[in-house]
Amino acid sequence: MESTWFILVMLMIVAYAVFDGFDLGAGTLHLFISQTDSDRRTILRSIGPVWDGNEVWLIAGAGTLYFAFPALYAVSFSGFYLPLHIVLWLLILRGIGIEFRAQLSREIAAGLFDGFFALSSGLLALFFGAALGNVIRGVPIGADHWFFEPLWTTLLPWGDTGILDWYTIFTGIFTVIALAMHGALWISLKTDGGIRGRVSMVANRIALILGIFTIVGVPLTILARPATVANYLRHPVLFVIPAAVIASLYLAWIWNRGGRELPAFLASCAYITSALAGVAAALYPALLPSSYGPQFDITIFNAATGSYALRVGFIWWGLGMALATGYFIFAYRMFRGKLQEDSIG
Repeated sequence: MESTWFILVMLMIVAYAVFDGFDLGAGTLHLFISQTDSDRRTILRSIGPVWDGNEVWLIAGAGTLYFAFPALYAVSFSGFYLPLHIVLWLLILRGIGIEFRAQLSREIAAGLFDGFFALSSGLLALFFGAALGNVIRGVPIGADHWFFEPLWTTLLPWGDTGILDWYTIFTGIFTVIALAMHGALWISLKTDGGIRGRVSMVANRIALILGIFTIVGVPLTILARPATVANYLRHPVLFVIPAAVIASLYLAWIWNRGGRELPAFLASCAYITSALAGVAAALYPALLPSSYGPQFDITIFNAATGSYALRVGFIWWGLGMALATGYFIFAYRMFRGKLQEDSIG
């Protein structure tokens, strides 16, 4: 059951990254690709009916993680207390930016809340990526299952690690770029006219940059934590995952260049899914590796709740996910297709 719940938690994280990822990417880009106030309102309306529903996956994922692996929560909060609060305030600021922007018509107020939306979206992507980098690299957990890391360090590849250091800043920037492409492809899928053409060209350029970061990220990850290749060498079949990462990114680029908007966006979804699957495959069975050695890792076995709770919880989790999936299918079917011309204006 521990391995089953590990997979379920990863599925929840993937769902959040795919669904709320295009929201964050659209927010990060919208001031750069907009030429008029109408363009900015169009981008907001492209995510308007679904952005708050997409964040349900963050709550559901956190709840699932807490239920299945409560010890991980206790250890994580000991060292990530400050960044978790930063993320909370950024989520609040992002909601304020979206909702107030829709209610206020004055130009100065609109500009202020557009800025809130863009800043919070970009920083959230950066911090989520840095958090992932911390998990991949490992944190200084000892026998007492407590750790502390400074918010930043000297940013050198040697010496003490920090929540923001050379590797986690790289993973943060990597995440910003990946979600920016994802958001650009979503905007291209939902809009028409001049803005669609501009955002499609932006997506092509971002895809090329993302390809470079993807290739460079492999040796940097091995440098930061050599143990990440152990599972791949032990089970060579796992190398199909990085192959899927490269193939999906290539297809997203090719299909976007050819004007095939839906396949390009789905390929971007596959890229994010396979990239996170690659991380999960590298970490298993660790949930939060220790930089002091594998004997101090927080794993699915020493962090899991009782076996009876895991079995019963699986039933209730299935019912809850069935309801959530039904809601999402309904919402996205209602919102399918391009934005209508009257709603774009």
